[in-house]
Amino acid sequence: MSDTKRILEILAQDFPNPKSELNFNSPFQLLVAVILSAQCTDKRVNLVTPELFAVAPDAAALAALPIEEIQRIIHPCGFYNSKSNYLKEMSQDLVERYGGVVPKDLHELQTLKGVGRKTANVVYAVAFGGQAIAVDTHVFRVSNRLGIVDAKNVLDTEKQLMQAIPPEQWADSHHYILLHGRYVCKAQRPNCSACSVQSLCKYYKETHND
Repeated sequence: MSDTKRILEILAQDFPNPKSELNFNSPFQLLVAVILSAQCTDKRVNLVTPELFAVAPDAAALAALPIEEIQRIIHPCGFYNSKSNYLKEMSQDLVERYGGVVPKDLHELQTLKGVGRKTANVVYAVAFGGQAIAVDTHVFRVSNRLGIVDAKNVLDTEKQLMQAIPPEQWADSHHYILLHGRYVCKAQRPNCSACSVQSLCKYYKETHND
């Protein structure tokens, strides 16, 4: 058995119900929440979105909401100027091109204004049950530390993960790696002593070779 397969089996035991920790009630609301989550914690996004979704539960409502109001509501998420523009443009684009309905196709998702590859992958996998690997900072860091990939950027990380992991496991594996990074293999202080995959970790072997 390969180290990657064993790592994923162990992480699957650690996180038996892998799912997004963002709160949402529709594919559109998930799309909004993912955009807001850039360089912001899911916990903070979940504190902000109830007020936003109360006044703008769908694309038409958000497209019509004044940009100043969007900025005020999402201010705690950081980068509120750029994020408010992304949300406004994405909503308008969605209304004009898709009648306000979030497309289920991964490539169409990536054509929406303000929607990058990572965001499209998350929505495709979480909202529509598709198989994709979204590489955020956690996935990038952890997959390289573990030695599943050896990549310098998120795109190469995604490509290498797709080669190393069977397609039918992409969506769940994304969550295994992300959650492990969020709760155990943290950026500044990885909790190696509590890590269930310590014996298989490239980073641990390189930093604890005494």
